[in-house]
Amino acid sequence: MRFIDEAVVTVKAGDGGNGIASFRREKYVPRGGPDGGDGGSGGDVYVIADDNTNTLVDYRYTRRYDARRGENGQSRNCSGKGSEDIFLPVPIGTTIIDTETDEVIGDLTEIGQTFLVAKGGDGGLGNTHFKSSTNQAPRKATSGFEGELKVLKFELKVVADVGLIGLPNAGKSTFIRQVSAARPKVADYPFTTLVPNLGVVDVGVHRSFVMADIPGLIEGASEGAGLGIRFLKHVARTRRLLHIVDIKPIDGSDPVENARVILNELERFSPELASLPQILVLNKIDQIVDEDLNAICTHIVAELGWTGMVFRTSTLTGEGVDAVKYHLMNEIEREREREEEDPIFAEAQKESFERLEAEVRRNTEAQREAYRAARRAQREGLDLADDDSFDDDDDSDVEVVYVP
Repeated sequence: MRFIDEAVVTVKAGDGGNGIASFRREKYVPRGGPDGGDGGSGGDVYVIADDNTNTLVDYRYTRRYDARRGENGQSRNCSGKGSEDIFLPVPIGTTIIDTETDEVIGDLTEIGQTFLVAKGGDGGLGNTHFKSSTNQAPRKATSGFEGELKVLKFELKVVADVGLIGLPNAGKSTFIRQVSAARPKVADYPFTTLVPNLGVVDVGVHRSFVMADIPGLIEGASEGAGLGIRFLKHVARTRRLLHIVDIKPIDGSDPVENARVILNELERFSPELASLPQILVLNKIDQIVDEDLNAICTHIVAELGWTGMVFRTSTLTGEGVDAVKYHLMNEIEREREREEEDPIFAEAQKESFERLEAEVRRNTEAQREAYRAARRAQREGLDLADDDSFDDDDDSDVEVVYVP
């Protein structure tokens, strides 16, 4: 199954059924009067967060969803049957955007959360409603109201407490394999992950958090290079960023410059994103002899001017990984508890996440529009930048999954 994190769909709520004008015609009931029933209401359209759904791929193939209309009213004051509502399942972390206004109208972050996206029309009135002392035989009935028609955009961002960032081959996939049941591909040759991998990190009884391995960034990613912004936006929902740095890159590059590449790309893509709490993990210490290890790590921290938490790990052997895991759990729990106890802090956190969401979405759309403009200019024979700056269609057979 392909990993699809965006889809545009058209939804149409059901129209209301028509009311009817009818009269009682029964033996021994002279002048029976009006008995026209009302029409039934049309079905609503809801979007529901489903933990059994991991991708929006289904909405790339079926792009329109119509609820059924309500039944017409009947005689003998019988109302028409209302239509059943329809529910569109989406993965947790899906944002719903009204394409007409470009407004975010819903954000589904919890299992079973539902959101009404199109309201069904009310049924029309039968002629019974129009009976009065001066009009005892009304022949008037009304038609049902139309259901809402909307064009919606679904955007999926992985829901994780911690996002792993770093250059390709820094050891992010191996790290998440060490701390969870997620099994992204790892190998002893250079390659980059092509899809976010999620794992639930278990830190004891009733203590866990979700970690996301975001595909490797490269220099120029904020401008569309490589995987570009396709997956960079997925770190927007995280509470913490775990920056993994390979202290002995296989290509002989400078670890300090490699770390700066990631920091610069985050800053250029979203200053709000770059301001999230970060933890530096100096990885692959198993490849350095003990006499040199302390000097190398101290040099990296000093050159970066890093003042936050620093850990040394070997994701291959597991050395130092538990310390990172428990530190993250403690930090996340403290933040959650403070949000529950301090309404002001909770509101500030909410506003920060909303600003981050808006900034990431705005920058993503700007990048996509720049790509489309470049493609249009290319078709017109103009001189442009490379046309692989943003891949608007995903053909890789991969998906994102939660692994307990």
